[in-house]
Amino acid sequence: MRIKSKGIIVALMVILGLGSCKAQEDYYIFTSFREPADEGLYLAYSEDGYRWESLGGPFLPPVAGKSKIMRDPSIAEGPDGTYHMVWTTDWKGGNGFGYASTRDFIHWSEQEFIPVMEHEPEVVNVWAPEIFYDDTTDQFIIIWASTIPHRFEKGEEEEQNNHRMYSTSTRDFKEFSPSQLFLEPGFSVIDAVIVKRGVEDYVLVLKDNTRPNRNLKVAFGKSPLGPWENISPAFSDFLTEGPTVISIDDQWLIFYDSYGAKTYEAVSTPDFQDFHQINEQISLPEGHKHGTIAKVSPALLRSLKSQSKNAKNNE
Repeated sequence: MRIKSKGIIVALMVILGLGSCKAQEDYYIFTSFREPADEGLYLAYSEDGYRWESLGGPFLPPVAGKSKIMRDPSIAEGPDGTYHMVWTTDWKGGNGFGYASTRDFIHWSEQEFIPVMEHEPEVVNVWAPEIFYDDTTDQFIIIWASTIPHRFEKGEEEEQNNHRMYSTSTRDFKEFSPSQLFLEPGFSVIDAVIVKRGVEDYVLVLKDNTRPNRNLKVAFGKSPLGPWENISPAFSDFLTEGPTVISIDDQWLIFYDSYGAKTYEAVSTPDFQDFHQINEQISLPEGHKHGTIAKVSPALLRSLKSQSKNAKNNE
């Protein structure tokens, strides 16, 4: 009887999430927007990194920039638990990106416009800023795509669509290093994402934006600022963009927007050399667009769920 009683107690503890049943430490948040990008930040969450549920939105209506839009929201968590977000504010004509910070995705700092390309009077755009926290130098690196007509060999591209990647860095989001060329691969490139694998071991996921390609590739470097070498063949189909990367177990998952097929897709890779399509293993909310993924605590997710539920009840 003692054995049976003990078994019942253990079973109850497992069911209730007590004892030896380990509670989940972190969940995932996926930033997003909805076309035509004038509403602001949308969020989705996941327990396993594969299946995503909508938290709705907007959690932050856009006010920065001339066009007052929010595309490509990218976030990175700092060592103090603050999440920093940057985004595209103008489809064309802008010379900077939007910035705001939060600790809970509900209460935000005042939105700012960071004019990182104001020194380039001919700049066409500042697209898809991507933020990366460099724990080796304790600074944030922001990279983005811009076109400066007649600056580079245009190849097959129009002068107004011949992008290169640029970067700036900051420790406090008040002072920024001078903007500099980040990546010149010899072709039009946008939507680059920095991934740290280990000490002096980084991967750059990027979009080859030339007309016949418009697909995703990877490059490799020893620093988050490059130089980047050994650009790979494409691992995604034609008309794909907006990659974001997370590490789960022994795999890297790369999510991206397959805008030609009007779907969101993903691949897994153990080494950024062999890629395996995992579309049948993932699910995302309808309308989900280009964003990035970060980890959040169970308490933060509970707060976001409550906020989302209250917003729906008030509709």
